[in-house]
Amino acid sequence: MPRDLQVLVRQNPSADYTRLPRQAGPADADPPKGPAPLDLVVSLRRHGDELHISAFRPGERTPGTRIHRTRLALPAPVLLAKAARLRSIWRDRLIAYDPDPFDPYPFASAVDFTPHAAVAERKVAELAEEGRYFLETMFDGTDRSLARFREYLTATLTEHGSLRISFDSDLHLPWPMLAVDTGRPDPWADFLGHRHQIEQTGAAYPPIQPPNSARAKPVTSLNTDDQLTGIGRAPEVRKLLEDRSQLTVRTESDLLLEALSAAVLDEDVMYFWCHGQFVANDSPYEQLAVRLSDDRHIDADLVRRHRRRHLDRPDAVFRPFVLLNACHTGQSAAAELDHLGRALVDLGADGVLGPQLQIPQEFAA
Repeated sequence: MPRDLQVLVRQNPSADYTRLPRQAGPADADPPKGPAPLDLVVSLRRHGDELHISAFRPGERTPGTRIHRTRLALPAPVLLAKAARLRSIWRDRLIAYDPDPFDPYPFASAVDFTPHAAVAERKVAELAEEGRYFLETMFDGTDRSLARFREYLTATLTEHGSLRISFDSDLHLPWPMLAVDTGRPDPWADFLGHRHQIEQTGAAYPPIQPPNSARAKPVTSLNTDDQLTGIGRAPEVRKLLEDRSQLTVRTESDLLLEALSAAVLDEDVMYFWCHGQFVANDSPYEQLAVRLSDDRHIDADLVRRHRRRHLDRPDAVFRPFVLLNACHTGQSAAAELDHLGRALVDLGADGVLGPQLQIPQEFAA
């Protein structure tokens, strides 16, 4: 039977990343405490097929601790292909693990992994080794500057405690899946996503939104296909949103695109429970598109087209947390980024979560 998780929210990491801290006013006895500063900034830029990477610790910027930078020996298409391979391994070895027809996909649907502890430990050890292999391959090479950069980044990721890291990258790489070699017997401790607090960005100029509005209930939307209303746990999801939020339900693409075209789309959560598929668009790089009750494909460029006029408007509001619970969400095609998720973040969304599950309705609750 499904179990509800008890969650204690200690802070809002999304707001800490995307909001400017409030400035102290004359009446403030003590200046307000803002978000913790970043400990490490890693920037990966693509120039054709060449990849240039830089890293620095903001609190250590002195002539002796300059920005570390180098050019990777690995070309961008090769690195993207290896990233797609790593995601596929996680999907096939962990998410799609299905040894028992009476307990299907335990690592995709179970809350308590205790009955599968031995298997989980073996798989985690294997995935940690794959994550280390990716990181080693990414920085492989004999160039002196590359060797120095590799030494600096490896030491920073392993010698220090938990860091607050921003990976600002032109390529969507699975940074939390990468792993370092700490020399410890516990493979869990090697994953970057376990050791550190990570954000992944790609927009050059993320929009600064107005302050959050005060309201008694969060504002949400359920963007869905009306033929899916009884599938899986869809009724529970809708009831939860109806009971605990001010809910808008959209089942047609026209209604969604009309909302996206408005300067103010002040929703806290946009939940997509719908179909998703990769479309070629006469290009070698397929892109994820979602579809509601009608047959229109909603892809990244369509979303950008409807919001492009509001990017620099100070009165525009668009900061939802987006959940893409659709077919193929989180999987990559042709080793390229899920452009839809990136587009939403670039336009100001607080975050996008696309669970890479074979049975996405299991994730809904």
